[in-house]
Amino acid sequence: MKKILGLTRYAVVVPALASILGALLLMAQGSISMVMVVIDAISTEPTLKDTIVDVLTAVDAILLGTVLLVIGYGLYELFIDAEIDVPLWLRVRDLDDLKSKLIGVVVAIIAVVFVGVFVDSNRAADVISYGVGAGALLVGLAVFAFATKKDGPNNRSSKEK
Repeated sequence: MKKILGLTRYAVVVPALASILGALLLMAQGSISMVMVVIDAISTEPTLKDTIVDVLTAVDAILLGTVLLVIGYGLYELFIDAEIDVPLWLRVRDLDDLKSKLIGVVVAIIAVVFVGVFVDSNRAADVISYGVGAGALLVGLAVFAFATKKDGPNNRSSKEK
């Protein structure tokens, strides 16, 4: 029974690979969109605000792809193989590592979306509501990260001493 339960960790392979495939798709689409924005900017000379919104939309897709990539690598590294070849900054040793990496990328996405709303003249009335919503979300993420942060081996809580 113990062996069977141990093998169930391999069920994570499917969502990890699906997440990585989704990441590659979004990164490719975002990159293609960026190339199209450059071509459009050269050929038709759109307004600066339109170009900024289009660039930020492409960057948003790329950043979302990054989130999916971090999730895919993190799940694979946590459940399947801790020795995969990833950069040191992408190493995931536990769920707290994965959580902090995801929060960092989500904050970047929130910033990109907010700037996109800020420069989009068609949504100027939404700037305050987006700003308040983004701020509330960032505060919530910060509180969550702080409240669920585990003490390191040298920073044990007073209960453990």
